[in-house]
Amino acid sequence: MKCITSDNMLKGVIFDMDGVLVDNTPIHIEAFDIFCRRYGIDDWRTKIDGFYGMGNDDIMSALLPESIRSQKSLKEWGAEKEAVYREIYTPRIKPLNGLRNLLAELKADGIRCAVGSSACRENVGFVLDKCDIGEYFDIIVCGDDVTRCKPDPEIYLTAADRLGLRPSECIVFEDAKAGIEAGKKAGMAVIAVATSLSREILSAETAADAIINDFTEITVATMKNIAMLNSR
Repeated sequence: MKCITSDNMLKGVIFDMDGVLVDNTPIHIEAFDIFCRRYGIDDWRTKIDGFYGMGNDDIMSALLPESIRSQKSLKEWGAEKEAVYREIYTPRIKPLNGLRNLLAELKADGIRCAVGSSACRENVGFVLDKCDIGEYFDIIVCGDDVTRCKPDPEIYLTAADRLGLRPSECIVFEDAKAGIEAGKKAGMAVIAVATSLSREILSAETAADAIINDFTEITVATMKNIAMLNSR
């Protein structure tokens, strides 16, 4: 058993963005529908369940037939789809229930916060700006900053490093299987948010340390207990 010292206590929280800061999975699905109809892609719904937590290059490689994909770079295809997403989400966007209060509580307690998302930097900036929560985050790590997206732990290890913290001092909030796997591989406690997947699936098919519906169901005190248990 590891010794539980101040070095093992909660000092940082890393938030995935899609499905965590905002409950935007339905909006991404709507954007995929618009994008795919534009190019006559009919089989995208059979593939979308595997896209959660992945980077855009990987998504576009899996989504687009070669005859279409070769017309532009993967980054250009991804940028086009994300532009659709931002356009249709702007009038509807709002932070997940309880997020702003939790962020304020973390800040008051001196716990540093980061975004660790596979999304492009434009989407991260869009969410932080439109939800007016950018002030609460010390650093941002997005898909543009890493070479390996989730389920590889690079995003979360990079976020912890930039926060100046050990992985064991951090908790991750995630909604996707790939992201939960990435957080656990990084050596962090992971709290799953049941937006993209049901509580039943998250419980049965992931190694999440706790599951919540939204941020009204979690407190900083509970998070500290989860981090402590993860350090044992």
